[in-house]
Amino acid sequence: MEGPVMHSAEGSYRDSIEDDDYLKSNGSETPPSRFGKLLSTLHLGSRNGRDEYDYEGIGRKGTTDGLLRSGRPREPRRNKKAYAMWLLRKAVIASPFVILMMFGVIHILTVIIGRARLFWNFEVNDDFLPNWGKPGHMGEGLAKYPTDATRDVQPIPCHSHNDYWRRIPLFDAIHWGFTSVEADVWLFDDELYVGHNLAALAKNRTFRSLYVDPLVELIDHMNPQTDFSNTTRHGIFDVDPSQSLVLLVDFKTDGHELFPVVARQLEALRKKDYLTYWDGDKVQPRAITVVGTGNTPFDLVIRNTTYRDIFFDAPLDKLWEAPPDQASPQRASDEDLDLDRASTTDGSSGQGHTGTSVILSPAAFNTSNSYYASVSFGHTVGFVWHGEPSSKQLDIIRGQVHGAHSRGLKTRYWDTPSWPVSKRNHIWHVLMQEGADVLNADDLKAAAVDQWKAKAHDWW
Repeated sequence: MEGPVMHSAEGSYRDSIEDDDYLKSNGSETPPSRFGKLLSTLHLGSRNGRDEYDYEGIGRKGTTDGLLRSGRPREPRRNKKAYAMWLLRKAVIASPFVILMMFGVIHILTVIIGRARLFWNFEVNDDFLPNWGKPGHMGEGLAKYPTDATRDVQPIPCHSHNDYWRRIPLFDAIHWGFTSVEADVWLFDDELYVGHNLAALAKNRTFRSLYVDPLVELIDHMNPQTDFSNTTRHGIFDVDPSQSLVLLVDFKTDGHELFPVVARQLEALRKKDYLTYWDGDKVQPRAITVVGTGNTPFDLVIRNTTYRDIFFDAPLDKLWEAPPDQASPQRASDEDLDLDRASTTDGSSGQGHTGTSVILSPAAFNTSNSYYASVSFGHTVGFVWHGEPSSKQLDIIRGQVHGAHSRGLKTRYWDTPSWPVSKRNHIWHVLMQEGADVLNADDLKAAAVDQWKAKAHDWW
């Protein structure tokens, strides 16, 4: 019997299995690349049809050639269902990369648009009568007036945290309209030095040089003795003379030793009637309100029963009360609150706790002895996940704000999140919306220009 006949190119046939095996055995097949191996692993490589064993005759249509029978219809080389699944699998795996690319483009556009000020100046130049008030020009001698030191400064309910870190302590905060500033004081050799820690202290940076003396000079300027005015009641803000500036003094060393020295150095303000005080009956507001925090001893604050001009920073976490509209309070009443942490008088208990062994209930904190009620946001409210306070955290804030307000005190949360900026801004917004009285801020400009109310990118 004759062996297999080898046809010409026009009538030849190809056995895909045998030919491929032959190519492999002769090493003529190109090895797959690493990318090809990855696609093969993910079942995304090109389909070569080896699983279909398609013996294809290339002779005339309708003739028997190779292993195909004459007249048998050819099956599709690709199964439509399998091909559709292959495309779907490829789309599912590729979609995360496409989404990431889209966010990347949006991110880049946000940065470019947000930083457009680096390339173009969008500020409006107000050159209207630039020489008005200058010698030899219109309005000569009229540009200045006695209380113009803080002209155009709008007071805002913000606290300059660690104010002594500013390029110009006190005045940077006033420039942005802050109505509260903070000074950390340390007692050494009967002198009060200002700084965040011992390494930051310097002989010339004292409580008097950075705060007391500049305040005396500024308030003197805001209370001129003229033919029209003879008063000491004008505060530092020209647009709102009744607005008092809070000087928050953070006692860093032993409170019982610090208190009399602080009181003595405030005499320069006291003798000019610039200090807010309690007269034994009610509070008399003045240009400066001094509040002691940190290791300030509560027992020394209330020792004088007829006159007080250093007020206490009460522990806000001890003042929680269920708001009237809260159906199911989650905290106990004042009488059931734990005051164990507020029972020491050695100056080591920190803000709102030193010297409080003399009190039996948080009801003792009121406007006759306290001004602020403060607490660490992270300690009392906790970490804010997903950028949004939980309902339980909101209940804590609302109860504390309500408890402080029922006693006539102003609430202040320190240690609020500072990064990312969008989270900081949202927490600021929530606190002010829930009734906090003062915003504790490190970024003066961000708080002053109301930037925190706008939607911001997570990284700026």
